[in-house]
Amino acid sequence: MPHAPNAGQTTNNHQLNRGVWGAAGAPAQVPFNTVGQRVPLKDAFRKVTGEGIYADDMRLPGMLHARILRSTHAHARIRSIDTRAAEALPGVRAVITGAESDRRFGVLPVSEDETALATDKAIYVGDPVAAVAADSEEIAAQAIWLIEVDYEPLPEFLKPQDSLKQVPPEHQLHDKVDKGHPGTNVHKAVDQEFGDVQGAFKQAACIVNGEFKFDGITHAPTEPHAVLAHWDADDRLNLFTPQQVPHYTHKALSKVLDLPMHRIQVIRTMVGGGFGGKSDPFQHEMVVAMLSRRTRRPVKLTMDREEIFLTGRGRHPTEGKLAMAFGADGKLLGLDSDIIIDGGAFASFGVVSTYYNGVLSNGPYLLPAFRYKGRRIYSNRIPSGAMRGHGSVNPRYCTETLVDMAAVKLGLDPCELRLRNFLQPNTLTPFHKFRITSNGVREALLEAMKRSDWKNKWGKLPYGHGIGVGCSFFISGSALPIHWNKLPQSTVHLKIDFDGGVTVHSMAADIGQGSDTVLAQCVAEVLGVKLDRVHVKSQASDMAPVDLGSYSSRVTFMAGNAARDAAEKARALLADAAAKLTGQPAQYFDFVDEQLICRSKPHIRVSFMDALHEAHSGRGALAVSGCYQSPPLGTEFKGSNAGLSPSYSFSAFICELKVDPDTGIVTPIKVWAAHDCGRALNPLSVEGQIEGSVHMGLGQALTEQMRYRGGQLLNANLLDYKIPMTVDTPEIEAIAIESVDPEGPFGAKEAGEGALAPIIPAVGNAIYDAIGVRMFEVPMTPERILRAIEAKKREQTK
Repeated sequence: MPHAPNAGQTTNNHQLNRGVWGAAGAPAQVPFNTVGQRVPLKDAFRKVTGEGIYADDMRLPGMLHARILRSTHAHARIRSIDTRAAEALPGVRAVITGAESDRRFGVLPVSEDETALATDKAIYVGDPVAAVAADSEEIAAQAIWLIEVDYEPLPEFLKPQDSLKQVPPEHQLHDKVDKGHPGTNVHKAVDQEFGDVQGAFKQAACIVNGEFKFDGITHAPTEPHAVLAHWDADDRLNLFTPQQVPHYTHKALSKVLDLPMHRIQVIRTMVGGGFGGKSDPFQHEMVVAMLSRRTRRPVKLTMDREEIFLTGRGRHPTEGKLAMAFGADGKLLGLDSDIIIDGGAFASFGVVSTYYNGVLSNGPYLLPAFRYKGRRIYSNRIPSGAMRGHGSVNPRYCTETLVDMAAVKLGLDPCELRLRNFLQPNTLTPFHKFRITSNGVREALLEAMKRSDWKNKWGKLPYGHGIGVGCSFFISGSALPIHWNKLPQSTVHLKIDFDGGVTVHSMAADIGQGSDTVLAQCVAEVLGVKLDRVHVKSQASDMAPVDLGSYSSRVTFMAGNAARDAAEKARALLADAAAKLTGQPAQYFDFVDEQLICRSKPHIRVSFMDALHEAHSGRGALAVSGCYQSPPLGTEFKGSNAGLSPSYSFSAFICELKVDPDTGIVTPIKVWAAHDCGRALNPLSVEGQIEGSVHMGLGQALTEQMRYRGGQLLNANLLDYKIPMTVDTPEIEAIAIESVDPEGPFGAKEAGEGALAPIIPAVGNAIYDAIGVRMFEVPMTPERILRAIEAKKREQTK
């Protein structure tokens, strides 16, 4: 079962503190209009009735179908490509190779290393080499196998340690590597040290360490990659694609095709799950655009499941050596971390990933001393990139496992040890100066402990039955944009026309997380109107302003604030109109139930439509723009911007499970998932995000892994790549902890990614509580658990 775009059912009710955003910016004593209400997502009915239009649903007159020929070698020079037989096949309209364009692109301007098709060599099994456009998918599929490629095999780099070594220039996968490691295949190196790390470990009463290994995993969305390009009669390119970040694809198309951006329109189709896997500008998007330009006809490509695996950008395979030092009182003294992440063939978000694997360990605990050595290497494997919880998930398992190990050595309850070390609200972290505003992690852990009956279960359940805990924190959007310019990080246009409909224009991509609904709620709340009056248009770059897209859990905080900003400007115009109609001061009007009510004289009321028509007088439709820009944050050292966010979410999860010591099979029983999301704008959506995160995290914890033989992926299908099914999913009690952030829209923070990381260590720590073995490899498969049990038995008999 692929990961669904929206996962989860309602599990608990929320009691919210009520208030409304008053005209003068202060809460008035009336209920919220839409904020805090359990409302269906804006696109929910389109999805369940089949009315939603996905890229593969689209058909245009004269449309051609594309297929891509992919390399069968992990690393090989391309001596020649013979396309004559494919071009001669009836029904084939175009064949292109890397000669079509050698312009490099990538999601990060600092490491653009991709071309639409391989130019001089292929660098992983699955690397696109040539492409065909034909009258049908069948003809295109037949044609690609008529293309003859002469390869010269080159040495393959399949182990991280091999990529760290000096190699001849012709064996480097990319010309540009880390400046400190010339002549290697090291993409990015990060070395950071703050505080007295050596002193921390020297004075420690308790030191714990471990060597960890994580297999790579993939996003596995329900919807496959699909894209349609149409070079229209106006000589403009229209690209229909299920993108998380249409703006970055827009910029990449402009560069690769050598076209100004105004001659390109990117239209985001409905997204059937993303999880980070649709946030890069992709080679196949460039390919169909070039085929459409060549043929002057619409061209569509829909990938099969194997191709989705080969396109990649999943979680990095990771190896890490970590150590933590604690005082006799249980206070954390220092962290020493050495991590290598396998980036595969391309850079993707890798520079950011390398930093995040270190800096996002600076929470949720106060860390007085910190050392991080991080290396991201290129290899001849499928590209790694951003996946839900980007850069934080694997190192979080490491640190949470070590915290549990320290608790055992110190004779403390693992939850109590955590409670002693949590960051406080309204503080700065010591070195990276992460600004912690609201922080509900303590409340989250205490609530999870209470609901799970932790005190009566931990260390007291029978052999094979255990309970474990994991905590985490995550960013609510990156404070530093990828492209360094002065543009706002999110912009929203708002138009209210004569019919009374409120149209929100934004390029923040709804990828199933409910961002369209969030924007509608923010606007409806400020204007005091019903949610069905607000219509969100977030598909076409011609119609919507620039937004930096759906990644790093940024949309609720950043686009939500931009939507609120736009709505407040419209509100001011409507309040002025009500003042003209009544003679009362504009600032005295509250917007409630589609009426403008004078606060000092409640009997004086103006309907929303009357105020709107007065506001239209002499100016036409109301059109305003709102934006959000993160405040200045951080400090000055190299890499200091990584991990900065205007706010952070916090999580505390507890998992109860059983382990069969004879088979190694783990059966999760129940998960108590407490997540500090600020204010829950839509509790229904928040709970769905928490439950979806738990489901996805359980997959990485127990079953999901990309298995290779050499450079060949062995399980590029949903039969052999084991995603938990419904019957495997335990009961999940999703608990929204509402810390109400002072800067989030109506107090909201992220809920889409941060809730994934803590479930994996909660499972690992519960396995230890159940059978007394620590798991240092993820996923924690039955085979690995049995090996750990046997290793413990051998150790005990020595």
